[in-house]
Amino acid sequence: MTDAELKALVASLAEAQKETSLLMRETDRQMKETDRRMKENDRKLTELGIQIGGLGNKLGDFAEGMAIPSLIEILAKRFGADQIIETKRLRKGADEIELDLIGATNGRTRIVVAAEVKSILNRRELEKFVRNLRRFFDFFPQFKGYRLHGVLAAVESSREMDEAAVAQGICVARMHGDVFRLKVPRHFQPKDFSI
Repeated sequence: MTDAELKALVASLAEAQKETSLLMRETDRQMKETDRRMKENDRKLTELGIQIGGLGNKLGDFAEGMAIPSLIEILAKRFGADQIIETKRLRKGADEIELDLIGATNGRTRIVVAAEVKSILNRRELEKFVRNLRRFFDFFPQFKGYRLHGVLAAVESSREMDEAAVAQGICVARMHGDVFRLKVPRHFQPKDFSI
């Protein structure tokens, strides 16, 4: 290789090095921009999640507001409840239970009914309600010795979910117009969860 060829090779390598350096700076700039956009998208997704959660809470509050008066009537007429307690969450140590209403008869029948309102009834919510019925007397020992029944009121539910709840012995209340009514088979007997 001649001296001139060597100088030309070094010059071309130097030029290639400059282009590589420029390309690496541009790639770095693009990566920083991509990172900035990803952080912005994460922030927007977090905000959206908060907004959706807020809407879910509002829908739940709306459902409860619509259902509670109907449930009070159902507890009084269907189960003879003469004591109705509106609840939310009750804590016992680190454990917690969530129920919307409890209706109790104080006469000879000694029945207590736990009621929960769901905007959308799905399998997970049904299983959670059944777990809460099984733990009921841990949180409400004053009702030990009472028969325990459950009522689930849902604004939205599939026929399959209604049937699944009824199959577990739970009364289902569904919205009809602006009131909730029990939707159970004609000779349905609710399960006694105290057993």
